[in-house]
Amino acid sequence: MKSETSSAAYVLVLGIGNVLMGDEGVGVHVVRLLERTPLPENVRCLDGGTGGFLLLEPMQEASHVVLIDATVDGSPPGTLRRITPRFSSDYPTTLTAHDIGLKDLLDAAYLTGKPLDVTLFSISIDAPQGVGMDLSPDIARRLEEITAIIRDDVLRIAKQLSADFQKACHA
Repeated sequence: MKSETSSAAYVLVLGIGNVLMGDEGVGVHVVRLLERTPLPENVRCLDGGTGGFLLLEPMQEASHVVLIDATVDGSPPGTLRRITPRFSSDYPTTLTAHDIGLKDLLDAAYLTGKPLDVTLFSISIDAPQGVGMDLSPDIARRLEEITAIIRDDVLRIAKQLSADFQKACHA
């Protein structure tokens, strides 16, 4: 995680993916780049790997979750989409290899706690071709640009969350 915060209101930036499968791990690569940039104290970054129920608690504790994941959807590699799903059924069916585990995790999060406030950034990739830690040239070329776009959105969310938290504390 990037840092611990003293307030209960924070943004969890969760990169999902398997870095051993090249572009499939792009969400983790983005989180690793974000961790190297200055971020507000109310932003925490987490390498979520291929998902799993260990991520349930951090997701439920966060005030807002930003998920970053690869998708095989036929769009040109590096295409970035931002969606704000309300239910797990709103997530693209084309999320990559861990898709079932991530959807199960989201179903559990939606059913067991407060409503999740989630933003999903899906990054289009070609179908994984096997094992390898290198990103394809298309994804590698766009990685910093994609990270900057996501960072700007995370900063906007964090600022709004902080303002809302301060307003609630002084009400």
